Amino acid sequence: MAYIGQAPANKPVEGSDISSTVITGQTALATAPADTDEFLISDAGTLKRIDASLVVGGGKVLQVIHGTDETARETTSTTYATLTLNASITPSATSSKVLAIVNLATSSAFQAKYAFFTLYRGSTDVGNSGGSGFFYTYDNDGGGDVYMGGSFAHLDSPSTTSATTYTLYGKCDSGGKARINSNGGRSTITLIEIGV
Repeated sequence: MAYIGQAPANKPVEGSDISSTVITGQTALATAPADTDEFLISDAGTLKRIDASLVVGGGKVLQVIHGTDETARETTSTTYATLTLNASITPSATSSKVLAIVNLATSSAFQAKYAFFTLYRGSTDVGNSGGSGFFYTYDNDGGGDVYMGGSFAHLDSPSTTSATTYTLYGKCDSGGKARINSNGGRSTITLIEIGV
């Protein structure tokens, strides 16, 4: 290649070769890169641009919210009613998933009665639309309270960046009770936002 005057030196580009206004605090990212932001990479010596979504990837835990309840609660409703245990999360992206993990301290004092537990997102049952929910108990002992622990998990797609509350609901057979936290029990709910 022909040059007018002296050919440029064949040497690596150094910081002193670049104006201080090219990369400054004003051009630095203040937040995590968006999927459409681009990086420059060297592919066998050839500079190429690549979307941040291909570099950052998904499946990362973005936040964890934890809620507990130690108050004895029960319902005699044969349709799902709130049992108060809840936690709220504000997803950072509409594409995020929310993994809800619920640990229950339950009991039943009525022989041959079922109690069912499910999870609501706001006013929406994210279980199986009013059926047996995510977890159920059955008392086959007529001698008194049967205390037990149980847990369930649900991977939800709320598709929102608004504050979202997940709440435990329960129902039971006619004449029974769906209970949590009897005899000093403690129930918990954990919400984990997963970036995808």
